[in-house]
Amino acid sequence: MKNCVSIQTKTNKVIFKIDDDAEQKQILQEIKKRMSELKKLYQDDTTPILVTGKILSNEEMEEIQNLIQKVISVEVKFDTPKMLGLHGIKKAFSREIATSETKFHRGSLRSGQKIEFDGSLVILGDVNAGAEVLAGENIVVLGILRGVAHAGAKGNTEAIIAAASIEPAQIRIANIIKELEKSEFENGIKTCAYVSENQIVLE
Repeated sequence: MKNCVSIQTKTNKVIFKIDDDAEQKQILQEIKKRMSELKKLYQDDTTPILVTGKILSNEEMEEIQNLIQKVISVEVKFDTPKMLGLHGIKKAFSREIATSETKFHRGSLRSGQKIEFDGSLVILGDVNAGAEVLAGENIVVLGILRGVAHAGAKGNTEAIIAAASIEPAQIRIANIIKELEKSEFENGIKTCAYVSENQIVLE
């Protein structure tokens, strides 16, 4: 099995490079397995560790940092790209999506706010819990989606929902509803939702 974490030693830092497609559980196992060789390396050294490569959530970064610092008292820095909506929706837009009229909303939506549009909606901010976004076509949130999102509201099952992080209790595409369970987020952040075989798939 290919290692998902490569380690490089430089004069002023040690670099942990994490593969983009590695799952958090796999990353933690790999780091844990290699801590004995790292402990030898750090007997008389306080060189900081720089973690780079895969985009990580705050929770994932904290888990990695805690795992390393349990064994070695060393500064752990992260140089992963910021979680931007545009990066997060890349997978969603690798699917074929029909061109539609698009409305842009600047700013986050607070609880109680609602936006509806016949075409696609792009929210330049977060959609907070208690807010609602309803679109005839696609919904793209360049921040975190915690409120209600209903894409393809007129029955378009080809519509998608994409965000930097999809975290509401429920999402809808056309007439298909999906309740989101905590267990679905065990392998990391979900950034896109689409319909496959009459059910909503989260990736």
